[in-house]
Amino acid sequence: MGNKLVAGIDSSTQSVKVVIKDAISGALVREGKAAHPDGTEVNPSAWWSALNQAIEKAGGLSDVSAISVAAQQHGFIALDEKGEVIRDALLWNDLRSAQAAKDLNKEFGGDNETAKAIGSILVASFTVAKARWMAENEPENAKRLAAIALPHDWISWQLQGGVNFDKLFTDRSDASGTGYFSPSSNTYRKDLLAIALKDKREIYLPKIAKFDGFAGETTGGIPIAAGAGDNAAAGFGIGAKSGDLIISLGTSGTAFFVSETPSNDPMGEVAGFADLTGRYLPLVCTLNAARVLDAVSKLLGKSHDEIGQLALKAKPGAEGLTMLGYFEGERTPNRPDAKGLLAGINNHNLTAENIARCAIESILCGLIDSFASLQSSGAKIERVMIVGGAAKNPGVGPIASAILGREVMTFPPREFVADGAARQAAWALLGELPNWQIPDVITTSEKHSEFVLDQHRNLKSRSEAIDTVKWN
Repeated sequence: MGNKLVAGIDSSTQSVKVVIKDAISGALVREGKAAHPDGTEVNPSAWWSALNQAIEKAGGLSDVSAISVAAQQHGFIALDEKGEVIRDALLWNDLRSAQAAKDLNKEFGGDNETAKAIGSILVASFTVAKARWMAENEPENAKRLAAIALPHDWISWQLQGGVNFDKLFTDRSDASGTGYFSPSSNTYRKDLLAIALKDKREIYLPKIAKFDGFAGETTGGIPIAAGAGDNAAAGFGIGAKSGDLIISLGTSGTAFFVSETPSNDPMGEVAGFADLTGRYLPLVCTLNAARVLDAVSKLLGKSHDEIGQLALKAKPGAEGLTMLGYFEGERTPNRPDAKGLLAGINNHNLTAENIARCAIESILCGLIDSFASLQSSGAKIERVMIVGGAAKNPGVGPIASAILGREVMTFPPREFVADGAARQAAWALLGELPNWQIPDVITTSEKHSEFVLDQHRNLKSRSEAIDTVKWN
């Protein structure tokens, strides 16, 4: 008999990944992947179909001793009294609920009171805003609503057979992105959900499972751990600890800080989420990260790696050329209708190198700038870690180090969200937290270029001013 194996699932916006790992060492034994459909609303059955394909590609689960699911946060899955999905799930990047979020911030007592209640100011992404949108725009569907699940909740439920609501569970990290959960008290705010739905009916919400234990088992008898939201799982997958700032560069960009104390930013830039382990995860999310590199790659006819190499040939600040990458609106700051800008152009600086440099600076500054308010409150960042598909770009680590003025650790491309889920499954299985090692970490230390952040802030202010102009 060999060592016990655990499975970790990452059901993200674009695809689902399954990793099978040794519970003690964390060594990867096998893995599988399958694509998800495009769009900002998706029938959850597509996730289930893709998961089964990924499990098959990973060699099945017959020898697996424990499993855990991590997934994209915020998604709104409305269930009727029979457990049937009422309408396609609205995903985190669906912006139709932007006005609903603004309305709810007022109805919850204003930005300060909302931040105190749930740790965050609501934007379109939050589940509760999507619930309000349905109540106002699809009243017949709202009348049928009996339970609400998040993607990770629903997948864990399907693994159990998906029949009884009492088998629906979630964890505090994922629940903290709903807008009707308090990370500081670890309890639902059903009163806020009732306000959102304009209905005082009891809506079934998944129970909050203990983060280091099992909450159910698959129809095949494999115990299922609590699971997590994707960012919390990624942090856990790289072994993040208090004081670590993790920058994740995928389709969207996130920067989150592992903290012992909860946060509630009344400015709304930092969301006060919970982490996987009982601590807190103040987080900034931007809609535009790798997609900015995609656009610039297309413009210049270069690969992502070539864009990074070009960027390193340019000077910090790109000779005054500055980009604001609001290519599809933006979440932080909350400007869903904003457009991108390329500014500071002159006869000398409009070069491929400078365009590449200012694109990468734009992505990183959009995340780092929002953490200034967190640091001014006393948060002390000890280490900086960069993960995600764009982290392998050769320009990202050095440019991040220059902007931050500190050493940066860049991690090799891996399925860190799925790894975090697998590590959680191992924790529950072994009864103690396994210490999994990650090889090939690159450490970069560059000369500080603090003026780059100032350029970004100036352009952001100009963009906000432009939006206030009324054109006749």
